[in-house]
Amino acid sequence: MSKLIPIFLFFTFSLLGAACVPVGDLERAMPTDNQGQVNQPPNHMMELNMDLIAAAEQGDLEMVQSLLAQGADVHASNTRGVTPLIAAAYQNHVDIAQVLINAGANVNVQDNTQQSAYLISTSDGFLELLQLTLANGADVHSLDSYNGTGLIRAADRGHVEIIAELLKTDLDIDYVNRLGWTALLEAIILGDGGPRHTEVVRLLVDAGVDVNLPDGNDVTPLEHARQRGYDEMIMILENVNR
Repeated sequence: MSKLIPIFLFFTFSLLGAACVPVGDLERAMPTDNQGQVNQPPNHMMELNMDLIAAAEQGDLEMVQSLLAQGADVHASNTRGVTPLIAAAYQNHVDIAQVLINAGANVNVQDNTQQSAYLISTSDGFLELLQLTLANGADVHSLDSYNGTGLIRAADRGHVEIIAELLKTDLDIDYVNRLGWTALLEAIILGDGGPRHTEVVRLLVDAGVDVNLPDGNDVTPLEHARQRGYDEMIMILENVNR
C-alpha cells in the first residue's frame, strides 16, 4: 500500500499542475498550421463546413462570413456534391455567392446532378447570378446531365434576358444535346408558343442559328412550329428561308 501512495500523489499533482496552466499556454501547445492557426479536429472542421453550406443556402450572410473566418472550407461539399456556392446559387443569394467567390469558390464546380452555379443561373433565370459567374470565369461550354449547354436550358424555359446575355459569349449556338435538340428546337418543342419563347426564337435566329438543323428524327424547327400551330414562330422561321 505504501508503494502506491507516491504514485497516486504523482498523478494528483500532475493533474493539478495541468489545471493551473494558463489558457494561452494550452493554446500554444496545440498543433498549428504554417500561418499559426490552431488546427481544428477533423469532426469540428466537418461541422464548420456543413454549417457553411447550410448558411449559404439560408442566405445568412453574417454567418457565412463568420464561418469563413473560423476556417470553414469554401470548397467543401456534402453527400450530394453541393458546395456552399452551389447552395447559394440554388436560392439565388447573389450577395453570398459574391462573398464565396471572393473567398476562392469555383463557379464551374458541379454537384452530383451536374449542376453548377453557372448552369443553375441559366435554367432558373437568375440574371445577376449569371453575370457574376460569367465575370468570374464561368465555362459557357460546360454541360448538364442532358449534355446540354446553358443556352439550351435557358431556351427551354423562355428566359429571354439569359439568352441575350449568353449570346454575348462564344458558346456554340447550334450545340445538340443528348435528346438531339438545339436551343432553337427546345424553345419550340418545350416552349408554349407565347411571347417569351417566341422572343427566344427571334434572338436565336438573329444570332445566326441554323434554322434547318433537324432533331434526331429529322424534323426541322419549322416543322415543329407548324405541328404546334405557333404562327409567329412559323413566320420568323419562314422569313429566314426566303
